[in-house]
Amino acid sequence: MPADEVRLRAVLAEDQALLRVGLTRILQAGGIAVVEAVDNAPSLQHALARHDFDIAVLDVRLPPTRTTEGLAAAVAARATRAGLPVLVLSQWVEPLYARDLLASGEGSVGYLLKDRVSDVDTFLAAVRQVAGGGTVLDPQVVAALVGARRGPLDRLTEREREVLTLMAEGRSNAAIAGRLFVSDKAVDKHITSIFGKLDLPPAPDDNRRVLAVLAWLDGG
Repeated sequence: MPADEVRLRAVLAEDQALLRVGLTRILQAGGIAVVEAVDNAPSLQHALARHDFDIAVLDVRLPPTRTTEGLAAAVAARATRAGLPVLVLSQWVEPLYARDLLASGEGSVGYLLKDRVSDVDTFLAAVRQVAGGGTVLDPQVVAALVGARRGPLDRLTEREREVLTLMAEGRSNAAIAGRLFVSDKAVDKHITSIFGKLDLPPAPDDNRRVLAVLAWLDGG
């Protein structure tokens, strides 16, 4: 880790002991300090009340019921600490959870399938992107949403939907251009068109990328 790079601090919630230990080691090896690692919802709620961490990395399903405790704790924490960075890990594609976390339009949220953790560099990059205020959605989560959206999103061309899909994955304009083999200028043009079709005028805080993704998750 470069000497001038700020060391991030994370709260981790995962009920599977081996995965919890593995995630802790991955984060710490990547220069991210784990200030607390818990295995159940009550402990997570207590950990999220701390003020000495920068991002929460958590499983959606935690004891005691293993339903939506992790998500509920994250949503509640973001309600009291606006913009709290949260990266959710899940075994399954559950788009509703991503929509709930994005509801504020503030960003700093991510949703990855646990299989993605096997790619250490991708996982660490996602943690840093979310901690920095970005939005990262697993490509499989994005793919699950493509065919289900209606309303103003029907105005988008096939290429614009591809661009919006990549925006939802947290990719920059340059990365989108590289993925689609088009110029940066072409990507700028597509994004401008997307904003117009989704009725998202220029805003001082330039958060239209998050709002565009949120509009998509909400079905327009």
